This record gives sequence, structure tokens and C-alpha cells, in this order.
Amino acid sequence: MTSPEDQQVLDLIYQALLKRWPESRIEPTLDRIAALCDALGSPQLSYPTIHIAGTNGKTTTARMIDSLFRELGYRTGRFTSPHLESFLERISINGLPIPAEGMIATYNDIALYLDLIDSRLPHPISFFEAMTALAFVAFAEFPVDIAIIEAGMGGEWDATNVVQSQVSVITPIGLDHQEYLGNTIAEIALTKSGIIKHESHVVMAAQPVDAATALTARVIERVAIPYREGLEFSVTKRALAVGGQLITIKGIFDTYEDIFIPLYGAHQSTNAAVALAAAEAFAGVALDEEVVRRAFASVESPGRLEVLYRDPTVIVDAAHNPHGAHALAETLAREFDFESIFGVVAILGDKDVVGVLTELEPVIDRLVVTQSSSDRALPVDRLFELAIPIFGADRVYKEGDLRTAITYAMEQCTLINQVSEGISAVVVTGSVVTAGQTRAIVRSIAGFSE
Repeated sequence: MTSPEDQQVLDLIYQALLKRWPESRIEPTLDRIAALCDALGSPQLSYPTIHIAGTNGKTTTARMIDSLFRELGYRTGRFTSPHLESFLERISINGLPIPAEGMIATYNDIALYLDLIDSRLPHPISFFEAMTALAFVAFAEFPVDIAIIEAGMGGEWDATNVVQSQVSVITPIGLDHQEYLGNTIAEIALTKSGIIKHESHVVMAAQPVDAATALTARVIERVAIPYREGLEFSVTKRALAVGGQLITIKGIFDTYEDIFIPLYGAHQSTNAAVALAAAEAFAGVALDEEVVRRAFASVESPGRLEVLYRDPTVIVDAAHNPHGAHALAETLAREFDFESIFGVVAILGDKDVVGVLTELEPVIDRLVVTQSSSDRALPVDRLFELAIPIFGADRVYKEGDLRTAITYAMEQCTLINQVSEGISAVVVTGSVVTAGQTRAIVRSIAGFSE
């Protein structure tokens, strides 16, 4: 439990970080982060790393890899982004968010170096660069045996790309952040392939043809060793199970049968196969099957098809692009038996809003549009305008804020469930910010807190 005094210090640290260049902007250079890491003594080189890039599934895959290595007896560090509720979530040590005192000590260690680099370069260190450096230093100080590092945006120019990873992981690639990464799948894949290091191991999820072509070219250029889903490894069997799914994975070195994962969706079985292949590639041998069972059985992925409440059922998912919305819609259609679904959507203004709504339309019976507290949130009136041609005016409602929208949807579902033999549910989605706020709101509505 964080003391009130430590929480005050954390709030000051977070506000200081937020005054920096926002993480929604990137610049094609590693100069600032490289200079900062050099000044700090290159902490990111003091432990082996697995580096993850891709459009969707990065955070869950990172959590799965982390769980596998902890079961293998490693002390792990995990860096992911963005966070759901607290910026401490981004830096995980042995499966838990960095404690308050750890963040405070680490920030104090690097604060003067942030100021030093700020004074020497045309642009100051950004929010994401500072968070990346905090993670690198925290992992070196712990110290960890291995770090699992998720790229923030893209790959080649991402601040995390100063690591020298033994294994690079590329999760499924789709269209997102086109203003920075490129307008085509091939261009985005080329940018993300920049994390691949010379003579490293590269684990790739199944990709669109254009992405696969770009990734393969980079693998050849870097003389790397590829492991491709569908060729060197694959999910060979998948069945629904109570609370998740049961899968069999043909790994790089062995086959692992009847592995339970407490997560929903075919995309999560892909994430599991990629995570297992990454751990095998790093180890160079097959893993103990019981270790694999324990690791996957304990995996959690907050904000990703997460059931928050049961009466009525409330599910939250951080889908924020058409690729993620498609996976959400497919899972709702195939793995849940709801009579009707109230969708609550709050999305950011720089996203493919029409693409997301179009993917969700077949599974959402009634849609409540709203907006999150993010400065980048699409105004609710504009979202309402975009939703009507896709859903029809009789299926779309609007509420000015997320709490009101969720409360309204839960009340309507409760009324329907009282007079119907089937079960209606609420599904909240649109962004990571939306998912994080939803978790806090539903806890509040349910009358408990962490």
C-alpha cells in the first residue's frame, strides 16, 4: 500500500513527466535517448533483453513472456505502454508494478541527467524517453536477469530501440499511427522491423503478405534467425474452456498439449504461441511442459477482454484500431452467448473511428457513444455523427461522459435481463484510456476499491 506521503511525491513526478513532449508524438531520431543512456552508463546493456514490436497484442505477449521466465526462475523486468490507471504499471519487476519507493528512488537517480540532456540538445527528453530510461535504470538496480521490452510506437526510431536484444518479437501488424509510421502495411512493417538486431533471433506472428515480405527482407539483411508462425511454430488445437481456452502449441523445439489460458479470443492463442516461441528461442531448448502450464494458467491481461462485473456482465477491451476491434467483435460473436450487447465507445480523435465502428457494428445491438477524459478524445457529438450512418439513428445514444454512459448501459442491461430469458451485456471499448477509466468507474459503481 502506497503511503499518502509517497503518493504525493509520485503525483509530482508524474506531473513533471507530463510536462515533457507527449508520447503521442515521435521524431525519427534516437539521439536524445542514446545520449541519456550514455550519461547513465548504458543500463540497458547490463541484462539480456527480448524486444517486442507490432500493432496489436504487444502488451499481452510481453506479460506471457514475463510469466514464462518467472516460472523458469528468472528475475524479470517488463516495460510496457501505455498504462491503464497508474504510470507505475509500465515498469514491472517480477510481475508486479514497481513500488512507489522504487519509482521515487529511480526518478531521483536520473532527474539531474534529464536536465543535463535537456540543456544539450535542441529538444528536451520526451515523456516516453524519460519513462524508458526509468525502466532501464530500475531493471539494472534491481537487478533483473532478463528484461522484456515493448516498443511504444513503431520500432526503428522508438526510444526502446537502444537495447541490444537477443530475441526480437513482431506481433500482428495492421494500420495504426499512419501519420508517423507510413500509410501502408509494408511501410509500417518496415518501420517496426527496425528492432531486429544483427544475428539475433526473430519470432514473427502470422502477418499480411506485404508485412511478411518487408519483415523477411530485414531478417535477411540482418542475418537473423527467423521463427515464423505457421512454419516453425503454430497453434495446432484450440477449444473453449470455462474462463478461457485450452490450446496445443507446436513450439520450436517441442509440442505443448492442453495448455489452459484464462483469456478469451483466438488472438490470445496466437499471442501465447508467439510468447512461447520467444522463450524457446532465448533458451535454445524446449521448456518443461509443467512450467509452461503454470506460466500460462497465471497470465493476466487487464483491460483486454476483461470481465469486470457479473450482474450485469460488463466487459472492457482496449481495442483502439480496426484490427483490435475486429478481434474483439470476433471473440464476442464466437465465444460468448449474449442475447444482446450494449456497446459503450469512447475513442481518440486521431484514430480510424469509422473503421473501428464498422468492425463493431455486427455484434453491437445498441451503441452508447461518449468520450474519455483524454485531451485527445474525439468529442461525443462528432462520434455520434460518425456512428449514425453505420449503426442507424435508432441504435445510437450519446452521453457526455464515460461514467454516465456506463451507468446508463448497465441500468438498461439490468432491466432487459429482468424480463428476458437471455443475458445482455455491456462492452466498453475504444482506447487504453477508456479501458483504464472504465476499470475505476466499475469498481466505484460496484462499491469497492483496490
